[in-house]
Amino acid sequence: MLKLMRFSRLLSVLPLLFLAGCNMVVMAPSGDIAAQQRDLIVISTVLMLLIIIPVIFLTLFFAWRYRRSNTAATYAPEWHHSTRLEIVIWSAPLAIIIALGAVTWISTHKLDPYRPLDRLDAERAIPADTKPLIVEVVALDWKWLFFYPELGIATVNELAAPVDMPINFKITASSVMNSFYIPALAGQIYAMPGMETKLHAVINRQGEYEGFSANYSGSGFSHMRFKFHGLDQAGFDAWVAQVKQQGTMLNRDAYLKLEKPSEKEPVRYYAGADADLYNAILNMCATPGKMCMNEMMHIDMMGGGGKESAENREKLQYDNRHADEGIVAPAATVPATGAPARSEPAERTDGMQHDMPGMDMQHEGHSMPGTDNGADPAQLNNNN
Repeated sequence: MLKLMRFSRLLSVLPLLFLAGCNMVVMAPSGDIAAQQRDLIVISTVLMLLIIIPVIFLTLFFAWRYRRSNTAATYAPEWHHSTRLEIVIWSAPLAIIIALGAVTWISTHKLDPYRPLDRLDAERAIPADTKPLIVEVVALDWKWLFFYPELGIATVNELAAPVDMPINFKITASSVMNSFYIPALAGQIYAMPGMETKLHAVINRQGEYEGFSANYSGSGFSHMRFKFHGLDQAGFDAWVAQVKQQGTMLNRDAYLKLEKPSEKEPVRYYAGADADLYNAILNMCATPGKMCMNEMMHIDMMGGGGKESAENREKLQYDNRHADEGIVAPAATVPATGAPARSEPAERTDGMQHDMPGMDMQHEGHSMPGTDNGADPAQLNNNN
């Protein structure tokens, strides 16, 4: 009996041991948006537990109450219906679903990341003369680039903002889809090349917080982390002064070197940055000779450029922009780069064998990309 009691005590301590290694920042955030998202998780969990807990309890109770050895329990093999029981069974889940639907509808609009903030926290509204801090975020392979356009500075893998100041994030990516996430500040927002997503948030407590990529994007993904500093106004001004004092200049040439795939990049400061560099990254024309996407969209809006615009084709090819320089991301393989896959292809068991690029293949009179006829894939669209 004593051994059984000791064993039960050990079992009761095990959950605490598991939780000790967990980071509970999502449930104890420091920003108002993250706090509202935390409250939404709590409310949803409590509403669902209103059904789950009684069901679990009644399941155990019925198993104990109507066990074979309990001859005092009522035996009613012909029982088949109870209006009162049916009302309870259906009305309780329906009420909870309605409540969850109402909470979801309200919070979906209230916590829309594109919606400007209307408060600093639950007790304070935003003062009328408050000007938000604008931060432009670029997800690179595999590091984060932050522009402060109003301050004229930029940083790599380090972000800072004053406490109780609204922050307007503009987020994009240079190559593959990624995800910008600071759990203490707000929920994750996707970063996509050629597109701009937005996030409005505010940090309410001073501290150093973890930021990272929440979307797998290649071999350097696990090291794609940065520090977010919540500072008072004096501390933020000192941080800006430090960046301007220690930083270098971020122009197009410096950016193209920074853009190349790399891992475990240290924190870097840039005392100045080209004013139009972020827009060039967003429109995928930071590389010389590339046409900006907004320029192409303007041409399309005006009805197109006709046959004379055929020369724009090469200016709009972005995905393989580093191949000519011999720069290939470690995770990139065929067909974009021509690099062989790391793993051996699986053998077919049905007697069929599929060849790799370079095989002869015809499909409805058109050659497939990578065939031996010497045709470049880009030429396949020039037959007209």
